[in-house]
Amino acid sequence: MSNATNLNTTGFSKQPQLSGKDFLSLTDYQADEILYLLEEAKKLKALQKQGKPHQYLNGKVLGMIFEKSSTRTRVSFEVGMLQLGGHAIFLSPRDMQLGRGESISDTAKVLSRYIDCIMIRTFSHETVKELADNATVPIINGLTDLHHPCQAMADLLTILEHKGRFSGLKLCYLGDGNNNMAHSLMEGAAKVGMDISIASPPGYLPNGKIIEASIKAGKQTGSTIMITNDPVEAIKDADVVVTDVWTSMGQEEEAAVRLKAFQAFQVNTELCKHAKKDYIFLHCLPAHRGEEVTAEIIDGPHSVVFDEAENRLHAQKAILKLLLE
Repeated sequence: MSNATNLNTTGFSKQPQLSGKDFLSLTDYQADEILYLLEEAKKLKALQKQGKPHQYLNGKVLGMIFEKSSTRTRVSFEVGMLQLGGHAIFLSPRDMQLGRGESISDTAKVLSRYIDCIMIRTFSHETVKELADNATVPIINGLTDLHHPCQAMADLLTILEHKGRFSGLKLCYLGDGNNNMAHSLMEGAAKVGMDISIASPPGYLPNGKIIEASIKAGKQTGSTIMITNDPVEAIKDADVVVTDVWTSMGQEEEAAVRLKAFQAFQVNTELCKHAKKDYIFLHCLPAHRGEEVTAEIIDGPHSVVFDEAENRLHAQKAILKLLLE
């Protein structure tokens, strides 16, 4: 087994060097790099809780491009840079030449002359890749339709805090498998040695290339990956239960079809009887109570969704610190 199964033990024989690296998806990162980011997040969170200054990024500037609206992503990145001693600039496409037809490549080259890092939250993952190919500063994926690595890091941090380990745990994701959260959680689980099951209706299974990459990573860490159409099979003996909205931004025209297709995958009391008695529930928010999850679950004793939301701040501070210092 790799050290992915023993994150809560010690440090690293050789510290991973992440300075200047992009953060586009968890597949791009080695297991020890993900574990190191999580250790750094724990340290930064402890410093904040103790009221100790940790301004590692004095004078650094983060540019934040938003083509998709956000609550947690914008606030957590902006506050995170402030707490680290840096500054964040909000960049809306309608306020930039990007919104008037300037190319991604030109935007990347220009912004690289002004700022130290770019975070982008957008639709197409190809947009993020093009930005990274042309920028000379680190690019952070704040969300695309294909990946949500920052949220997955916050989820891993939350699981670690509440379960103390990854080895021997099973994470179950219910709902739209062809979803950025399902993809990034599958990648993350495979890297840290945690088993994962994804249950989705036919036609909504995860991206094949991401499944293939995750299976390959899982062979190195002992992680098993199950893809099924049966929610009961997926949730059986799960330590962590996760879902997401059934209709994401840009899919509004499919809402009625999706509402019907996903009914059997709602996270409710009856379905959760098949999970372990001490399971925790995660949701990246915003949530639609009565659709993908019932109020009894998301507002109940198993839910840690607000710990999870807070951990966006700490996980992203670790990413910023290690990419920029």
